[in-house]
This record gives sequence, C-alpha cells and structure tokens, in this order.
Amino acid sequence: MMGPAAPRLLRYLAPALLPLSLWAAGPPSLEEVRRAMAVPSTEGLRGQQDGVGFAVTAAQMAEVAAHSKEGPAPEGFGAKVRGAVLGAVCPHDDYLYAARMYRAALAPIAAKTVVVVGVFHKWRAFGIRDRLIFDPYPAWRAPDGNVSVSPLREALLARLPEGDYVQDAAAHDAEHSVEPIVYWLRHENPGVEILPVLVPTMGFPRMEALSDRFAAALAAVLKERGLRLGRDVQVVVSSDAVHYGADFDYAPFGEGGPEAYVLARAQDRRLMREYLSGTVTKKKARGLFEKLVDPQDPVRYRIPWCGRFSVPFTMLVLRDLAGEGLLAAPAAYATSVDGPEPSYAEGPGRTAPSNLRHFVGYPAAWFCAP
Repeated sequence: MMGPAAPRLLRYLAPALLPLSLWAAGPPSLEEVRRAMAVPSTEGLRGQQDGVGFAVTAAQMAEVAAHSKEGPAPEGFGAKVRGAVLGAVCPHDDYLYAARMYRAALAPIAAKTVVVVGVFHKWRAFGIRDRLIFDPYPAWRAPDGNVSVSPLREALLARLPEGDYVQDAAAHDAEHSVEPIVYWLRHENPGVEILPVLVPTMGFPRMEALSDRFAAALAAVLKERGLRLGRDVQVVVSSDAVHYGADFDYAPFGEGGPEAYVLARAQDRRLMREYLSGTVTKKKARGLFEKLVDPQDPVRYRIPWCGRFSVPFTMLVLRDLAGEGLLAAPAAYATSVDGPEPSYAEGPGRTAPSNLRHFVGYPAAWFCAP
C-alpha cells in the first residue's frame, strides 16, 4: 500500500510489514523481528517495537504527558463510577493523536500490578491463534526507566493448561499494542509491575473456555498471595476503535467527508453505550464480539476495532473475577482528527496524516466493582 497513509495502515494490517518470503518460510525468527524494532530487545529486556509517533526518550515522554493535559478534553459520556475500578479499556494508537485518551483511560489505574491485555495484529505471520501469548522477559524497557514483569506471571502460567498459551519472545517483540500503555503506566507510577498477555484470533466458544481458566488461575494466585483485584491488581485492555477509510478497506458510509465521519463516530459511541455500559454479562461480551467479527469465521471483521478479541476476552475474565454485579462505564471517546495536533520540541515524529478520509477512533471505558 502506497501513499502517506501507509505507515498507520501497515501497523493495523501488521503482517504486511513482514516480507512475503517469510510467510512461505514460516514464522519470522527472533533475530528478524528484533532487527525491525525501534529499540531491539535483549535476552533480559524487552525493547520497543514502534518508535514512530511514540516516545522513545524520557524527554519525549515528559513532553507527551504534559501536552496530554491540555484542552480540549476528550468527549465524555457522563458516566458515574461508584465502586472500585478493576480495569480499563485504553487505545494504543500514536501518542501524537491519542495522548489525551491515554490520560483519560488510565486515570484510575494505580495498582502495583497491572495485567495488560493486548492485541496480536500479526497472528497470521506467526501462525498463532486460539491460545494466549505471554512474554518471557523479566522486564520491559520504557522511555523513562525499565518496568519489571510481575512474578504473578509465572504463578499464573503454572496453573494454566499448556494448550492454553504459548510463551513467545518474538511474538511480543513484533507487537505494538501493549508497549504504549506500559510506558504511560510507568511514567505515572514508576514502581508499577506488569503482566502482559496477547489475545489473537479465536472463536467465541474458545474465548469463553480460555477466559474461564485464565480467570480461575488468576483468582487462585491472588487469593494465595493475599492480593485484591482493584486494590493490588488491575487490568487494562488495549483497543483502538474504528479504522475508517478506503485504505483500511472499511468505508460503509462513503469514502470520507463530514457525513461519513459523523456516522462512523456515532457507530463507535453506540457500541460503547450498548456493550461497555451497565452490567457486564456474557451476553454483552458475545454481542460485542459478533458486532466486530463474523462469529462463523472470526478472521473476517465486521467493524475494524483492534480489540475485537481482547476486549470481549477481558469482559469475560473480569466478570468471572468480580461476579455478576460487574459494571462497565464508558469514560470517553475521541478520534485522530477531533483534537488539535500538539507541537513537540522533543516529542514523537509524525506518522500518517489523519483526515476525514482516513481516521481512527479511540475508546476509553472502565470496569467497576459492584
């Protein structure tokens, strides 16, 4: 795909970033993946996949965080949160466009340990589906200091059936949907520890089975260690919303312009009000899944949200952990074109232009205790 929009599009259609020869030769090797990283990983430290549009240095991260406080604030939903916040939905697009939404989504996330549930855009290239993907690293690099991976990971893996997961450094090195959330958490809370996990393509019955066992294992680990969800551990799930435009192969309201933008934006907000609001149920998780993908062929999306697997999975996990009273509250929504683009002295460079023919939606929502 050529043209100025290609960088953003290729990150969304991530396997296209890999040479076609690798598809025939099998999954890319760890060395091949690391050569393509902005900051290559080492054996003991996960590096940085994407350095375009994101902070790489401490100075850049500080500037991004400062600009995120400037107006206008993202449009809210008027939701009122009463119970403890157990988790959040947060976008993972460029800080250049989405920094305000990271701040909005992650505002109530302050636990010592954060489970970060990511997307696996490159599942085709790696041939990994129907299993959760964990990393093997003891720590992740961040722009302003390293982030330790929680020892809860190994305790959790010890309780999961081997067929439920893989632990794959190359897969995590190739994925960009977790790292910007980790960097934000680290900037706001330098002592945070993380437990990253990727959710690739899968059908809903498989998702239900995996989420049940993941939740049971995590509940057992928390109980064993005297930890409480919402106080000691929180969950953040990564997802951008609609990717609109002909070059995203998604333009049901026309190729672009004000009317298409208004309708696409309204569709995102409607999904959030219907499925990320009120009591969280398995019916809602399934409903969101079926709105976003074809349940008979989940490889085929209906609406291109990155989190079409990660968000329903997290809804199921948190409902199992918190019980039938778990509540969702849509916190804010924005797009890549609805706010002023900040001017950075040290911050991230420009990626793809964003306009009414090529834009991305950003959801923020919270999951709260009864």
